Amino acid sequence: MSENKNQPLLEVKDLKQHFNINMGMFKTKPLKAVDGVSFTINKGETLGLVGESGCGKTTVGRTILHLYKPTSGEVWYNGKLLKTKEDIHEFRKHATMVFQDPYSSLNPRMTVADIIGEPLDVHKLYSSQAERRERILELMSHVGLNSEHASRYAHEFSGGQRQRIGIARALAVNPDFIVCDEPVSALDVSIQAQVINMFDELQDKLGLTYLFIAHDLLVVRHISDRIAVMYLGKMVELADAAEIYDHPLHPYSKSLLSAVPVPDPKIARANQRIMLQGDIPSPLNAPSGCPFRTRCPYATEQCAAEMPEFKEVSAGHFVACHRVGEVN
Repeated sequence: MSENKNQPLLEVKDLKQHFNINMGMFKTKPLKAVDGVSFTINKGETLGLVGESGCGKTTVGRTILHLYKPTSGEVWYNGKLLKTKEDIHEFRKHATMVFQDPYSSLNPRMTVADIIGEPLDVHKLYSSQAERRERILELMSHVGLNSEHASRYAHEFSGGQRQRIGIARALAVNPDFIVCDEPVSALDVSIQAQVINMFDELQDKLGLTYLFIAHDLLVVRHISDRIAVMYLGKMVELADAAEIYDHPLHPYSKSLLSAVPVPDPKIARANQRIMLQGDIPSPLNAPSGCPFRTRCPYATEQCAAEMPEFKEVSAGHFVACHRVGEVN
């Protein structure tokens, strides 16, 4: 891990991403995929981002990289606000993404060498074909692929190997920051551990900083320094990984963590699963006030009237809940 763990690399301030949905009769309605999210990621750190499907995790990652233009809010990188096209182009030389699906994220018509070399071509990061070839082989060795794989096509590889190709492509620009969008969810469990360990090794070796998006809480705990929990476009809790597992404060975080399997049968029997009532609301028709109130056993009239402030309740532990002091 990096020695600069308390130096911010990326700062996200009140980020919003709203998509206008056509409702017919020339009417549109905003779908608030991300609605006022703020956090900081320090150099050399891994921030895990968790929540149910559809809560806005992937949209956060894509909006940070400006794959989607933010509706509002600010993204700061290394102390500089990303504002102009030049800022974003420069940022993309330092920040990349590993996508969820290794089957659809690789071009079937390109060889492995061309897939990995594409970012080198886009950013003109070599002076000769020999240098390009050397860099591609170096990237392949970083992720456990050998030189014989360079001339083959993506469909000839297993899911785990394809994801390694995707990771090598993400490393091509020599980035400082990588958004990992559920990078192991499409892989077999036995392969997941290998890929997670590789992320750890690459972080130590290359000084990388990760935003690690996932819904598997065991995976997130293994790789993350801190964990943020999202619900319906809002961030509801953020704390150190150990702190959030041992002392979750938000009712939603408690429910999520109660579902994590425990290998010890005695502890597993003693643990009480917290079942949530009802379905997750649509972000098109989000509840007023706290978005979780329709499924929360502690909800009051205040929860319906106003959104709770996302505030620090103890050192480094942030939570958005009106009743945080009463229900813990």
